[in-house]
Amino acid sequence: MVSNFHLPPTGYGPGSQPSDEGAELEYMQLPQDMRAYTAHIPEVEFNPALTAAMEVMGQIARAADSAARGGANTRFDLSGLNAENRALVAETMGHGEVSIRMHGIPAVAAQESVFAGIWSLKGAGLDAIEVGPVPAQARSRAFEPLRNGQGAQAAKTPAVINAPPLLVELTDKSRAYTAEDEVHVINLSLLPHTEDDLAWLDMALGQGSVDILSRGYGNCRVTSTAMPHVWKVQFFNSMDTLILDTYEVTDMPEVAIAAPEDLADSAGRLREVLEAIR
Repeated sequence: MVSNFHLPPTGYGPGSQPSDEGAELEYMQLPQDMRAYTAHIPEVEFNPALTAAMEVMGQIARAADSAARGGANTRFDLSGLNAENRALVAETMGHGEVSIRMHGIPAVAAQESVFAGIWSLKGAGLDAIEVGPVPAQARSRAFEPLRNGQGAQAAKTPAVINAPPLLVELTDKSRAYTAEDEVHVINLSLLPHTEDDLAWLDMALGQGSVDILSRGYGNCRVTSTAMPHVWKVQFFNSMDTLILDTYEVTDMPEVAIAAPEDLADSAGRLREVLEAIR
């Protein structure tokens, strides 16, 4: 007797499926759009009245070249431009993926333009563009306490189990940090913890004065703590589900920084747009 193991399986092969003459084969719909850079050319007809805006943006392109070579940040005050020139600058810059809120007096909001490393700054009495890897005040204000950290004295519940050793590690790395150090990451997504652990760490570390949102295919939310060089970095997918929860010990998380290559590219692309306007 032949075992069923040796017989051809049923339900497969030619003739096993119903015939449907003339029917079209249907495929699963796949994503059609892909994010890519396309130059945005402001819809204006250049005239001599816009010379001031063109000159400022030319200076911005040169500053991006300098920043790409390691030069210091450069800020351009736009308050002296009239409404027509200011509108041309705003339309040319557009909105990029990174937004930064810097608490303090005065509070400052920074929005990266479509040119990486070129930032629009707004605040009380402030209307400017800053060119650099990240706005200078995002570094200088980062760890000014918006809410003081309570350290190891933060009140514990019985469910606070694994957070205290993490605080010890973060405190040690914070105190020993130098600019030459590599980023030290604690990946909470890979570590056992309770909700009370997370809440206790938040109380222990406090909150700094800088919030960063980087938008892409998902979101990355970065918040400075009140402990020097310690940042809360969280990645969310397109459904806004948390997929990576970390603390980073560094001067500034890399996700918020425009690389030298990005700045050099921004300088070239901005010049192309200015030529198109002319």
